[in-house]
Amino acid sequence: MPVGVDGGTERPARRPRRPTAQDGFVIVDKPAGWTSHDVVGKVRWLAGTRKVGHAGTLDPMATGVLVVGIGRATRLLTYVVGADKAYDATIRLGVGTTTDDAEGEVVATPGFTGTADDDALRAAVADLTGDILQVPTTVSAIKVDGKRAYALARAGQEVELKARPVTVRELTVRAARATSAAGTPVLDLDVTAVVTSGTYVRALARDLGAALGTAGHLTALRRTRVGGHTLDDARTLDDMAAQADADGTLATIPMAQAAAAHLPVRELTDDETRDLGFGRWVAPTGRPGTVAGVAPDGTLTALLEDTRRQGQPLAKPVLVLTPAP
Repeated sequence: MPVGVDGGTERPARRPRRPTAQDGFVIVDKPAGWTSHDVVGKVRWLAGTRKVGHAGTLDPMATGVLVVGIGRATRLLTYVVGADKAYDATIRLGVGTTTDDAEGEVVATPGFTGTADDDALRAAVADLTGDILQVPTTVSAIKVDGKRAYALARAGQEVELKARPVTVRELTVRAARATSAAGTPVLDLDVTAVVTSGTYVRALARDLGAALGTAGHLTALRRTRVGGHTLDDARTLDDMAAQADADGTLATIPMAQAAAAHLPVRELTDDETRDLGFGRWVAPTGRPGTVAGVAPDGTLTALLEDTRRQGQPLAKPVLVLTPAP
C-alpha cells in the first residue's frame, strides 16, 4: 500500500460513481456462471445507484432474459414476477442428479434407449402439459420452516416439498439425440417450454424421466421471454458497459414502455393524471386486473385496478409512480 507524506498509508482511490441512470428497466442476457444477484450488483455499478432489483431468479447455469428494474421502476417488478416465461432447454433422459440439472452430483444412471418417436415419450410430454401439480426441485428457494429448501438440502437435511399447481402452456420437443454419458446410454431432448410463474423446468426434466421409468435432468437452460420482454430486448453486460461508457449514462427502457410490455395501458386525460397523482380514484378502465395509466406526455402515472366504491364502479390507483407536485 502506498505511503503518504505524513508517514501514514494512502487508501486506494475509489472508482468514481457513475451518473445515475433514468428510472426504468434493463433486460439483461444473463451469462452462464453468474447468479441473478451477481447481475444486480453489476447493474448497480453501471446505473450509479443501489436501487436495483430483478424479477425472477435464474440459476447460475441458466442464461437469457433477466428483467432488472432501476430506481422507481423497481416498484414495477412485483407485476413482472408473475408473468409467463418461455425457455429453450435440453433434457437428458437416462441420468438423474441431486439438483435435477447438470450442476448436481449424479445419483442415478438407469440409462434410456428410447427415441423421440416413442408413444410413451409423447404421452409423457402430453401429461406434463397444461394444468399440473408439480413438486418443486429440492434445491429451490422455497422456504421450509423459515429456511430456504436449498440451504437445508446442502446441509444434508431431508427436504419434502408439497406439490403446487402450475400451468405448462407449451412443452414441445424440437430435436432429439441419442448419445452416451460416461458409458450410460441417454437421449438428449431439445425442448421449448412456456410456463406460468413458479414452474421449475428442472422439475419437468425430472418428472419426464420418472414417467418413462428412468431418470432425467437439465443440461442447458436459456430463458427467451419474460412477459412481453424477449431476447430481442436483451443486452449482455459487456454491451451495457460499453454503451454506458460511450454515452456517459446507462440507457434504460422508460417506465411507461416497460409497464406496457406486461400490462394493458390506459391513456389518461390531464384531469385523470392530476387526480391519480393525488391518489384519487378515476373512471373505471373496463379491464380485469392491473392496468398501466399513462399521462398525455407519455409518462407512467399509476397502476390502476377496477373496483367498486359505494356501489359505483371506479378505478383506484394501486401504485402511484408520479405523485402530484
